[in-house]
Amino acid sequence: DGPVAEAPAPAATPGRSPARRGGGYYKDDGPEDEIPDNLDAIPDAEPRDEPLHRFANRPYHVMGQSFVPATAVRSFRQRGHGSWYGRRFHGKPTSSGEPYDMYAMTAAHPTLPIPSYARVTHLGNGRSVVVRVNDRGPFLRGRVIDLSYAAAHKLGYINSGSAEVEVEQILPGEAPLVAAARPVPPLPARANEGLVPGAGP
Repeated sequence: DGPVAEAPAPAATPGRSPARRGGGYYKDDGPEDEIPDNLDAIPDAEPRDEPLHRFANRPYHVMGQSFVPATAVRSFRQRGHGSWYGRRFHGKPTSSGEPYDMYAMTAAHPTLPIPSYARVTHLGNGRSVVVRVNDRGPFLRGRVIDLSYAAAHKLGYINSGSAEVEVEQILPGEAPLVAAARPVPPLPARANEGLVPGAGP
């Protein structure tokens, strides 16, 4: 009953072994033995209007906590610790029913609508990504969002495991701020367009 899964991320190209120093992995979670070389080329999620999931936005209880997800996309901003999850959940169903893809630009949040889109900014280095929220979590107190491996890589906190971030909901029709927006070329001039005979410059 969930929405159609978004287009898959670019095919993984076997490459360098993952850096393991200072890892903040949970139990046996972490990167795969070989990670793609093209993680930086994975594009941000592209916000679009989607119907909310029929079941994933109901109130729920987990780890002694109660959560009431939003049932509409509205202004939302939050700061706190962002973490990430990887191979331990790769390919397993998310709260939306879609399989988790650690190389897609997705995220888990306790209460943001599923599906919805958010801009996540690493407050330590200023980097931002746009992710599609399709899962629930994290449930450790003080953590506000769990990013996919790819999204955390692009924000630069894979090795540390977590970072201080700001999460901002992207509203319908709002264009995400992207630094790499393609410039609009000027229109070619037409002969005598806009000229009035005898008029000054």
